[in-house]
Amino acid sequence: MTPTGPVLVVTNLDDPTTDLVIDELHGRDVPVVRFDSGDFPATLSFAATITSAGITGTLTTPTRTADLAGVRSLYYRRPSGFTFPHLDQQTARFATAQARYGLGGVIASLPGCRYVNHPHRIGDAEFKPSGLATAASAGFQLPPTLITSDPDAARAFIKGQGPVIYKPLAAPLYRDADGVSCTVTVDEVTADEIDDTVSGTVHLFQQRVDKVADVRVTVIGDHVFSVRIDSDLLDWRTDYDRLTYTPVPPPDGLTAALFRYLRAFGLVFGAFDFAIDHDGTWWFLECNPSGQWAWLEPETGLPMVAAMADLLERKPT
Repeated sequence: MTPTGPVLVVTNLDDPTTDLVIDELHGRDVPVVRFDSGDFPATLSFAATITSAGITGTLTTPTRTADLAGVRSLYYRRPSGFTFPHLDQQTARFATAQARYGLGGVIASLPGCRYVNHPHRIGDAEFKPSGLATAASAGFQLPPTLITSDPDAARAFIKGQGPVIYKPLAAPLYRDADGVSCTVTVDEVTADEIDDTVSGTVHLFQQRVDKVADVRVTVIGDHVFSVRIDSDLLDWRTDYDRLTYTPVPPPDGLTAALFRYLRAFGLVFGAFDFAIDHDGTWWFLECNPSGQWAWLEPETGLPMVAAMADLLERKPT
């Protein structure tokens, strides 16, 4: 039997995408309980009992209480993470670990709950090497990619596959010398720029696609929303004001590959990025299991918020 209780939404306070989805669910009279892991333990508490019959208990915020046994779905977006500023460093590390494996383990084990996406599956899919290997198995076209800490291997790859771009394998919080938050951008790199500091950690180098446009394909449940993004940028995410958007149909066979990829990771949502070359080939770049998508709806008219609300409401499609 499908649970008919609340939708749990796990995200930080500043998440406009989530705001839109919650407004849509409220308009359908679907109960929602929103919280951030950073709220624990100051304004978030829970008590879960686990027996041979499963999990029971409650999760309580300042304004809502959720019956853990009746949660219909959980929308896992972008929580801020656990913090314990009142504790010393060592005790805070201990408390953070207990919270992560305790609260995190409970919300990852709710009976009958639909996860969008399951936090463990998100973690698996965020490993770029795993994503690229799965994309190849799913049938996508991939640019040649090198993942290495060897400067000689990097130089040889660039000389053999050039032009080549550098991509970070993950995007943790990064601050410059003045303490200003910034990101490590995708950029072209030459063999002459490779020095021995490459050996200090792992790097991803990828043949640059000679592209004419980018495409963001957002899969929400059974729905596929494909939007061509035109610009003169190597990385279109660096300047949204220079972008134009056009809904386009995916080429033959690509939709089936999208769902093969998602099934391999156990996902029901994915934000896929492709580059289209001069021959019209769509080259797989990455899939973000927690990617942004709502900004595309006002630009294109595609009913993406409704599709996400349908998925969370567990409305038949």
